[in-house]
Formats: sequence, C-alpha cells, structure tokens
Amino acid sequence: MSTLEASPAVRLAPAVWHAREEAHEARADALTAAHRERAARGEKHPVWDFLFTYYGYKPAILRRWHPGARSELADAADSARAGWRWYAPGSDPGSLRVDAAAFAAEKAPLARLIEIMLRRTAERPGRFDCFGLHEWAMVYRQDEHRHPVPLRLGQADTDAVVDSHELKCSHFDAFRFFTPDAAPRNAMAPTRDRQPEMDQPGCLHAGMDVYKWAVKLGPLVPGELLLDAFELARDIRQLDMEAAPYDLSAWGIEPVRIETPEGKATYVRRQRVFAERGNELRARILDAWRPTSPTS
Repeated sequence: MSTLEASPAVRLAPAVWHAREEAHEARADALTAAHRERAARGEKHPVWDFLFTYYGYKPAILRRWHPGARSELADAADSARAGWRWYAPGSDPGSLRVDAAAFAAEKAPLARLIEIMLRRTAERPGRFDCFGLHEWAMVYRQDEHRHPVPLRLGQADTDAVVDSHELKCSHFDAFRFFTPDAAPRNAMAPTRDRQPEMDQPGCLHAGMDVYKWAVKLGPLVPGELLLDAFELARDIRQLDMEAAPYDLSAWGIEPVRIETPEGKATYVRRQRVFAERGNELRARILDAWRPTSPTS
C-alpha cells in the first residue's frame, strides 16, 4: 500500500485559496469553452472530442479546484467543499484538509498503480522511432475506419506507408486498436498487464495519460497541476492527429507528413519536447503527493 510521507500541511488563508479557486475556474472555463459550445450545438470534432470522450472526464471535473494533498484551507468547514469526498477537518477549527491517508486506504490498488506508472515511465529512456504510425496501423487494409474522415493519401498509399515501415508501438491503448492485419506487424505485443513495464516517456499516449493519472488522484493533485496535465494532453493530441493519415484540413489541421524525412524530423523534435514536459509533470505530481511505498 502507498503511504504518505509525513510533512506539515500548508495553511492557506481564505483570501489565498479563494483567489486560487477563482483563477482555476476561469482557466478551466477557457480551456473547455469551445468543446462546451460544440456540445451545446450537438457538433462533433474529430480531434478535440477525444479529450472528453476517450478519457470520459467532463469539463466539470476540470473546473473543480483542489489545493492538493498537503494543504489546509482556513474557514472552509461551512462551504460545500465539506461534503466533498476525501476532505476532513483540519488542525484548526473551521478548516478543511484533503484526507490523503483515507484516499490511500480506500484506493490502495489504484494509488499503487499510479505511483508505479508515474515513476517507472519517467525512469525509462524515451523512444523516438515510432513516428506516430499507430494511427496508420488503425486503418491499415481496412475499408471502414474509426473516424468518418477521408485518408489524405487514400487507402492504397496509406497501406503502402505502413508496409514500408516497422511498427514500434509500445502503448497498449493504441495497440489494441490496430487492425487485424497491422497487429502482427508490430515489433512488440503490448498488453494491459505489461503496461507498467512498457510505457516510456517518448510515447505520445503515455504523455496524454499523465492527465488521466492526475484526474484519478482526485483532490491529492492541486488544480493548477491538473490543468497543466490537461494542456499537455491537448497539445499532444494535436500532434497525434497532425501526424495521422486523415485529411483534417476541413478542421484547420495541417499534416505533419511522417511518410517523408522532413515530417519524421518534425515529429521527433516535437515528441522530445512532450517527453520532457511529461516527465516534469510526473515529477510534480509525485512531489505534491509524496507516496513512500517502494515501486519494485
């Protein structure tokens, strides 16, 4: 079981935590405004809906601010927050704190998994030779596709790109969508059980998953850090679709042509930046949380 490294909580005065909460809500609203407007119109988007449908987290999750595992909120006991899960009375009368110990006890397997995924992924060297071909493998030799968007090279030439490359996908949640003809061509066979030993920081999907882990830790993660993780997922998603085989020009997405040497170089350069950002966020989440269980 993950335990929490002992350290005193930081007491936040009402003016301080109210200001942080308001700033967080404004930032979250700005990040989700376009999606909420589209949803109100019943309009789908092949790039950005993924952030809310695949992970299944609604804008309201992003909007709720938490101070993190090591903060105590003064004069908060009479607020609606007192009824939120994993909040408990603080050391001062009328204060509230995030009950990280209760979270760790109730969610022990999940907490253990998240700690392992954050630590082990960050410790591994990044791999930068997949070139985003996982999206191409999802349409390989397939007449019907997951996204109702045309292929910019057509089916035959898209298949030819896959045929001319070695598939090197290490992430199960991408690999599981490979077509039956593409899966045997992959250099490895990711599974859910092997994910803790296979995820690595160069993988775009592993970078987007930092957001998922932050959400699953709930109030243990400061709201500002959660939004930073969402922004990383958003930025990665853009490259993921720019490098995909789809023609997304109708949505203002210009392709990164990974079938060319120039496109590969662009993809890897941006991929390395995302790997650094992802590892920085993993370290910040662990520092805010500070579980002390071993990860072996």
